[in-house]
Amino acid sequence: MNKRLGRLLRPGAGFFFAFLIGFAAAAGLMQYYVLAGVELGITALLLTLYLIGQGQRRKQLRKYLAEQLDETKGITGGRTPFPMLTVRLEDDGIVYVNDAFARLTGFQDTMNEKRVQDVLPGFSTSWLSANKTEYPYDVTLQGRRYRIYGTVVQAQTQQECRLGVIYLTDLTELYQVRDEYIRSRPVVSIILVDNYEELTKNLTEGATSALNAKLNDAITQWTESYHGLLRRLERNRFLFVFEKRDLKRAIEDKFSLLEDIHEITSPSGLAASISFGLGVDGETFEEAYDFAALSIEMALSRGGDQAVIKDRLNFNFYGGRTKEADRRSKVRSRVTANSLMELIGQSSQVFVMGHKNADLDALGSAVGICCLCRKKGKQAYIVLDLQNNLAEKLIEELRQADEYKDVFISGQEALVLCDNRSTLIVVDTNRPDQVESRHLLEAVPRVCVVDHHRRAADYIKPVVVNLHEPYASSAAELVTELLQYAVEKKDVLPIEAKSLMAGIFLDTKSFNVRTGERTFEAAAYLRQLGTDTVEVKKLLQNDFQDTMSKYQIIRAARLYRQELAIAALNTGTSRTLAAQAADELLNISGITASFVLYPDEDQVIISARSIGDANVQMILEPLGGGGNTATAGAQIKNSTVKDVLDDLVASIDKFYEA
Repeated sequence: MNKRLGRLLRPGAGFFFAFLIGFAAAAGLMQYYVLAGVELGITALLLTLYLIGQGQRRKQLRKYLAEQLDETKGITGGRTPFPMLTVRLEDDGIVYVNDAFARLTGFQDTMNEKRVQDVLPGFSTSWLSANKTEYPYDVTLQGRRYRIYGTVVQAQTQQECRLGVIYLTDLTELYQVRDEYIRSRPVVSIILVDNYEELTKNLTEGATSALNAKLNDAITQWTESYHGLLRRLERNRFLFVFEKRDLKRAIEDKFSLLEDIHEITSPSGLAASISFGLGVDGETFEEAYDFAALSIEMALSRGGDQAVIKDRLNFNFYGGRTKEADRRSKVRSRVTANSLMELIGQSSQVFVMGHKNADLDALGSAVGICCLCRKKGKQAYIVLDLQNNLAEKLIEELRQADEYKDVFISGQEALVLCDNRSTLIVVDTNRPDQVESRHLLEAVPRVCVVDHHRRAADYIKPVVVNLHEPYASSAAELVTELLQYAVEKKDVLPIEAKSLMAGIFLDTKSFNVRTGERTFEAAAYLRQLGTDTVEVKKLLQNDFQDTMSKYQIIRAARLYRQELAIAALNTGTSRTLAAQAADELLNISGITASFVLYPDEDQVIISARSIGDANVQMILEPLGGGGNTATAGAQIKNSTVKDVLDDLVASIDKFYEA
């Protein structure tokens, strides 16, 4: 078969005729007109004979292919029922089509050879060249959907010529059933009134009933258009099951109930807020409900007032643009303190670890955990890179205390010391890729998290004890609350109280942002322990050169959207100066958010701050960053400042246009 196919596919004589015409033209230029005329006549005669022969060869080729490719005796007993065509892979020229393909596409055989793209626009044969047997996309023709399969035929005597034999299979009905199955898959959602306790606080039975009626009416009215099943599970929790075909409409509607529910207020003027947790693509109803439960937990860990969709792969977030309201419970802090102290008591040793390039909050909260361990008589180690951190002054002071001379170790040293009874407490971060030592995180069997940043999709898990409060100002504030319930005042060293106060100072910008009642309670407790705020302030001081460098960063800033300041640096700087410059930019009238970008070896670092409506955590999250509404950061590897700046501007635009 392949030898005969090679003979039928021999290349044309186009070059030969061009050569003859060139000779005739040369004779004419030399004024040998008779010779030129004879040559042209002979060329025309040869060309005519060639075209006749070419047409006959084409007929023979198509007849041969029809015999070889359409005959499927032993399988169907006759001609193939599938639309089929044969193309040259070198130039996608159509060599042969059967009757079924011609009827389907309206293909007509002409003297001018057609390419497959002329008949099937956008079609490519590269998948055949890559030795694949199935086209990666469906093709729609005359309202029917086709799946395309193919194979390659090689002519033995014409090695450079390869043919692709392509079959179209009509799978319209199968696709319709599949699509209907996907569209009708259940979406299990949990609707939770975030601040129900605050809404009903000190209300009479009648007022509580009236408020419940308003909440029920608003939720019921929103869910009615989705033709699902709504049931109230608890006084502030609803279960809503609907089909996946309506999920896209809810997303496009931006879950309008998130905004509509704010119109319902308590007699004291507090607006209601809700969160959605949706489970999608679960194999069973049970799995879909588990996804929804994880989603609602994620929504609450990120501050509530948002919708979170969990599928088999990841989380997707909608809403969450508002600032967090403090909904913490002192009961939870007390229970967490007892659980943590019990776990520490059962451990052979405790490792405390913050994020990379630890700052005063990470170090301060780690020091507070060491105090808890000392109370239980357990050895504690702080895993820290002594060369790359943002708390050199505090580390020097801590190492002068006897209790902290041998506390600071590296991640490698911790790996050597840990055993199956060790406990790791991660502070000031909840992302596994941001911890000081990822290997230690994976090696220690029992892990606890104490953090105040909004929960990331790649949260550390599994976690034995979890104190995650996005409403808190700092991790140091959370650890200070633990100390109040777990130790006596005399057990806290003055340097430990100073470290915790420094962490609160740093993250609240000296009590100017993200402060609440609990923040000042923690600060008052530390003040009772003898903390001198003037000494804490000295830990945040810069030298003269650093101060001048900070103002150079501020000079590089440019306005965007009339209220955002963006400083994109082409040279490196320290993280401390970048963060301080971002803070300083907010002191300028009219600036509500600031971003400082700078290169650092093979990555670009962003430091972001906000005192307005811009949620910098949501802006930086698409870039791989995290944080909270007022303070956030990101580290983008293998990129340039210009590229990161473009991505940042695009993310800002998307945030404001949402």
